[in-house]
Amino acid sequence: MGGGARDYISAVGSSTVYPFATAVGETFAEATGNKTPKIDSTGTGGGFERFCAGLGGDTPDIANASRRIKKSEFDRCAANGVTEIVEIQIGIDGIALGEAARGPGFKLTEEDVYKALAANPYGKPNTARTWKDVNPALPAVGISVFGPPSTSGTYDAFKELILARGCDANPDMKSLKDKDKEQHEAVCTNLRGAPYYVEQGENDNLIISKLDKNPESLGIFGFSYLDANKDKIKAVPVQGVAPTYATIADGSYPGSRPLFLYVKKAHVGVVPGLADYVREFVNGAGEGGYLAAKGLIVSPKSVAEAARAAAKDMTPLDGAGLK
Repeated sequence: MGGGARDYISAVGSSTVYPFATAVGETFAEATGNKTPKIDSTGTGGGFERFCAGLGGDTPDIANASRRIKKSEFDRCAANGVTEIVEIQIGIDGIALGEAARGPGFKLTEEDVYKALAANPYGKPNTARTWKDVNPALPAVGISVFGPPSTSGTYDAFKELILARGCDANPDMKSLKDKDKEQHEAVCTNLRGAPYYVEQGENDNLIISKLDKNPESLGIFGFSYLDANKDKIKAVPVQGVAPTYATIADGSYPGSRPLFLYVKKAHVGVVPGLADYVREFVNGAGEGGYLAAKGLIVSPKSVAEAARAAAKDMTPLDGAGLK
């Protein structure tokens, strides 16, 4: 294997996938007698950086991701000898907006969120200080949102699924997308900084505790964290739909996104139990599996079947369809 052999599985990446990965790790260790996998919550982008650094015992076996691998990351992997990567979609999650249980009871549109948090909404500097400045129907409280850092898949997905859609509600912005993709991305997805949008690192639990102390603020995190902290925080509906297991599963909630594992095929059969751990993850994530109790939403049937097949055959990803 090179780089020194390892007798335990090493996984890095998404803070959203982290609680599921650790639950699977404990079940796997108990069932097989293998060591409990070492899982680091680095954020999706940071995880791919380490995963793609090369092969061998000093590099991770698995990248956990709350978005699909990018073409640039896939190419970087290949350049460093990581040429056979197995992609497995383990389920669905939602980008949830939440507030303290005693919060004002926000109800937002994608456009409200865009106007509040974009650095230059519709190409002009953002002057909004309160939510009422954004939309007269909203409370006159200061805009304050705690969210993930730029290395996080949750950050990427939030920009793509909520911010950019809010921007594209404006016909001029929608047509800008066809004319100048880079300009469109800058106008539609660049976030303003503190005190409006405040990055909180890769620990979603920190955002939960911040909301408890700042009841007029909002937080952005994966649905599973909202689900696990129902006593402390409540969901903020977006486009009139609250994030729930049912609305994320059927796609009616606008912030739904897939979650993935990426596995180095070259490490399978070398790192003890790697293939078994991956199969255990797919089982736990499936219909009737134990990860649903932790807030993971089961993939549609065809996606779940493809995941089972990929885990069984370890078929490498063909990067042709990546962006």
